[in-house]
Amino acid sequence: MSWVLTILGIVALIVLHELGHFTVAKLVGMRVERFSLFFPPTLLRVRRGETEYALGSIPAGGYVKITGMSPEEVGGLEPEVARRAYYNQKPWKRIVVILAGPGVNILIAFLLFWLILFSGNLNGAIALGNLDPSVQTLRTTTSVHGVQPGKPADGVLRAGDRIVAVEGWPATVASTVAKVSAHRCAGALVNGCRAATPVALTVLRGGRQLTLSVYPQYSKEAGRMLIGFEFAPAGKRFGALAAAGAAVSEMWHVTTQTLTGFGHALTSSKARKQISSIVGITQDAHETVVAGTGYALAFLGFLSLILAVINLFPFLPLDGGHVLWSMAEKLRGRRISLMAMYRFSSVGIVLLLFLVFNGVSNDIGRLGG
Repeated sequence: MSWVLTILGIVALIVLHELGHFTVAKLVGMRVERFSLFFPPTLLRVRRGETEYALGSIPAGGYVKITGMSPEEVGGLEPEVARRAYYNQKPWKRIVVILAGPGVNILIAFLLFWLILFSGNLNGAIALGNLDPSVQTLRTTTSVHGVQPGKPADGVLRAGDRIVAVEGWPATVASTVAKVSAHRCAGALVNGCRAATPVALTVLRGGRQLTLSVYPQYSKEAGRMLIGFEFAPAGKRFGALAAAGAAVSEMWHVTTQTLTGFGHALTSSKARKQISSIVGITQDAHETVVAGTGYALAFLGFLSLILAVINLFPFLPLDGGHVLWSMAEKLRGRRISLMAMYRFSSVGIVLLLFLVFNGVSNDIGRLGG
């Protein structure tokens, strides 16, 4: 079931990207010939007006066919059809239609990151914290995350216990540390010496309140008394506006890292070994689905943003290439030849294909052990 959810999630990102193109193309009056969920061979098709809606048999995304996506196609069209062809539209219309696809992916990433930050989901907060360490997504609680074997708390505290009071006073992380540190050994303060008096802890365990006693032990490394447990982290809950700001910060960090990583991959063989194809990406996505909802949503948002960034590279046939040449036409005041556009784009496409083949090669090597 986890594999099904993984594939559906990745396919959904691609389909929603295409749906963005489709919706805006319809809104600005372009003629959309086909919207296909999945790729051919076609299993089912139905026509509504001028548009054919199809269901393909290969679940690897989908596509939208807008009439007249190349200048050569426009010449053979009937006048009424040619009037609504892509290349016969004003540059601003072409730009908004093309930007709608990556725009949807950017919006998806923002909404998923915002949801994780607003809800305070722990797994999602850990994932976003790893993506951008400058955004503080976690807070420390008085719950016990783990107990160190052989330390004073071993056999007394348990993972999942929540410390509610220390020495009779309400517990916070700071007050717990301070009150444990206040204890002293009977003799000289040497590494491993035991406190003369125990610290009294009131904990909640399985719905019951218990009072426990633990003798702290001095740690020379830490420079204070310890009882040997770790405080459990929790997701930091952001307000609506703060979550929006943090989500944008996460997205900016991912975008800059992606562009930097692309440059490094072209110049460093070590960096190229880290690249994955769709096979490796699907494997990574599956692992996040198994790990929990928060991890899966963070990864889906991350992947959606990466799809948008790569699609905006200024090379045909990527979306960024269409935007670049529409803007160039607007500035120049006349059409630019298709040959010139593809000549400019060829270098970038070759570099992208080089990285794609490198990713496939890496994944084959990983799968082969």
